[in-house]
Amino acid sequence: MLSYPSTVSLSSRTLKHLADLIRRHRHQHRSRWRRLDPGRQALLALAHLRSGDTYTRLAAGFAVGVATAWRYVQEAIVLLAAVAEDLATAMRRIRCLAYAILDGTLIPIDRVADQRPYYSGKHKRHGVNVQVIVDAVGRLVWASPALPGSAHDLTAARVHGIIDALASADVMTFADKTSDGRNCQVAARALAGVGKAVVSR
Repeated sequence: MLSYPSTVSLSSRTLKHLADLIRRHRHQHRSRWRRLDPGRQALLALAHLRSGDTYTRLAAGFAVGVATAWRYVQEAIVLLAAVAEDLATAMRRIRCLAYAILDGTLIPIDRVADQRPYYSGKHKRHGVNVQVIVDAVGRLVWASPALPGSAHDLTAARVHGIIDALASADVMTFADKTSDGRNCQVAARALAGVGKAVVSR
């Protein structure tokens, strides 16, 4: 088997944060000995989440079984989800921003039993729709729960209450142009509410 060096474009702070969550989880549950320490498990999970490394590659690189690699990643995802802020909590920070940027992204997924709701006609692939709010320099402030990939960005923003939250907070918001001019105007009016919005072309 061949191996090669690789890097993950994330800060050591992110690695330490996840490693601390794993360490506390193991201590609380009096977990028995594990093949990887919390730091190595965090690195394995982040390599999958950030770079998309497959479980097979991760298993080979970290000298664990494929099932173990899968289990480590799933455990890390559950721990990260448990500490994620909801929109109401994130709005405390968003209100302090000069302006917010709202955008939707499609995260590719593997095939599922009921594929139709997850197929995005815009992207021509299966995935989940996630709405994100970032600050002026592109740092993530909040990410929504995932919806099926067929959901339109504006629909997703309404479902999650993002439009109402930004409008009530009177936060200037930049959003990208949607699929056509009519929808662009609708998005601008919806985002404006009692606040302000700019829709880029």
